[in-house]
Amino acid sequence: MARVYDSRKRILVTGGAGFLGSHLVDRLLAAGHEVLCVDNLFTGTKRNIDHLHGHPRFEFMRHDVCFPLYVEVDEIFNLACPASPIHYQYDPVQTTKTSVHGAINMLGLAKRLKCRIVQASTSEVYGDPDVHPQREDYWGRVNPIGARSCYDEGKRCAETLFFDYHRQHGLDIKVARIFNTYGPRMHPADGRVVSNFIIQALRNEPVTLYGDGSHTRSFCYVDDLIDGLLAFADTDAGFTGPLNLGNPREFTIRALAERIIAATGSSSQIVEAPLPADDPIQRQPDVALARERIGWFPKVGLDDGLIATIDHFRGLLDVTRATTN
Repeated sequence: MARVYDSRKRILVTGGAGFLGSHLVDRLLAAGHEVLCVDNLFTGTKRNIDHLHGHPRFEFMRHDVCFPLYVEVDEIFNLACPASPIHYQYDPVQTTKTSVHGAINMLGLAKRLKCRIVQASTSEVYGDPDVHPQREDYWGRVNPIGARSCYDEGKRCAETLFFDYHRQHGLDIKVARIFNTYGPRMHPADGRVVSNFIIQALRNEPVTLYGDGSHTRSFCYVDDLIDGLLAFADTDAGFTGPLNLGNPREFTIRALAERIIAATGSSSQIVEAPLPADDPIQRQPDVALARERIGWFPKVGLDDGLIATIDHFRGLLDVTRATTN
């Protein structure tokens, strides 16, 4: 028998102290739900959820999803996994375990509870694509034995598990493929271009381009991403995805660096370094399905989103200077 609840749900968010997870937790609490935030704090930080301590509908549990979790909830958002190369390559075996064992454990929990589970998958399942922009029916072009494979193939395997649980057990699943997202609460040392460039520019250090800066990305502001994830989570059970969520406007990495230098008023100069292995040359989502099925399209432009993100990192650096002086 399915669980019965009123409009207030008890919702589990794994990876809830991370960048995306903490924003999702805030939005779920604002909607009146109870939230159980689970994180092992490998890349997440209590700083992202400090403002929620004492909130009557918020609970934090330090736990690694590679191990089973025995809780009672009405819905699950599975966001647990390091998502930047510098972090997921630090312990690649653990990264694969987090994606695969974590998915198995959360799917098992959802099966027992007969509840909906939403998987935060990634655009990295498309690898270095030879189809542009990337549609959900594109199978991808991924190196299975490269330095990034622990994340790329781990997330691909997790998608396989989600759809097999759906077919074999009738589990209510949603799989969202999340493209590059940025905003306040990004980890300052995550090695991603937005955080890297902002930190370097604020310090007036050289802004490092990997490659010549002609490769492209599409950047979605975090508020837009959470809007899309929540709208997808509320669709009928027949719509499982996978669903692309990201901003389809494409920028070269050099153009991003130039915008950040200008927005920070920095004296930084742009320097080039070798492009990492298997780094995709192009990445752009086709979001036609999201527009059609959930009426979603990103609203926040890159310049506006960068201002908020720069303000966040400027505050972090100011705090760091104050505590070290």
